[in-house]
Amino acid sequence: MKVYLDDIREAPEGWVCVRTYTDMISMVDSFVIEELSLDHDLGEEKTGYDILCYMEEKKSREPHYLLPNEITIHTSNPVGRAKMMQAIFSLERFRGFV
Repeated sequence: MKVYLDDIREAPEGWVCVRTYTDMISMVDSFVIEELSLDHDLGEEKTGYDILCYMEEKKSREPHYLLPNEITIHTSNPVGRAKMMQAIFSLERFRGFV
C-alpha cells in the first residue's frame, strides 16, 4: 500500500490519501505500508514530523513493528523538511543502514 499524508493536496493516482495525524497513526498501526509520502503542515496541532516521531518511538518499544519500506517528504515547508529528514535518518538505524 502507498499512503500520501496531506491535508490539502490530492494523492497521486494509486496512492491512499490520508488527511489527519490521527488517521495516519491508525494506518501505520493497522496496515503494511510499502511507501509513505508525508507533508509537514497538516492544518492542526500535529505534523508529519510527529508521525515520524511516533513511528520511531513505537519501533523502539516494539522491535517487530513494521516501518514503511520507503518514506519521502513532499512538504514545501523548508524548516519542517529539515526536521523530517533528520527523523527519517534516525529511523534508518532500525534497518541497520546507519
